[in-house]
Amino acid sequence: MSAAKEMNMEHAVAVCTSDKVQAGVGVAALVNGKQVAIFRLRDGSLHGVSNFDPFSQANVLSRGITGSLQGRAVVASPVYKQHFDLLTGACLEDESVTIATFAVIERDGEVLVIVD
Repeated sequence: MSAAKEMNMEHAVAVCTSDKVQAGVGVAALVNGKQVAIFRLRDGSLHGVSNFDPFSQANVLSRGITGSLQGRAVVASPVYKQHFDLLTGACLEDESVTIATFAVIERDGEVLVIVD
């Protein structure tokens, strides 16, 4: 679960089965009208960020590559390669740009996204 968001189970939406989110491969989901990019890191942790890349103006972040940069878990945009912190949504190359983050949990074989 992303540390950036408090868990409010009233707003939890099941998006897929747990086996659909594999380490290193993003999954896009439409949750309450918002496009969310969901990632499982190699340590098994789940993270959710907006799928919208503010630099390319396209919903593509779920196709980005996850990794570590400056000690932070990030996803790199597949278009212009900016890196977004998976915990805070901050862009490492331009601190004035931030994307939304979402709490993601796994329960009973399902992946749930918490959207307020």
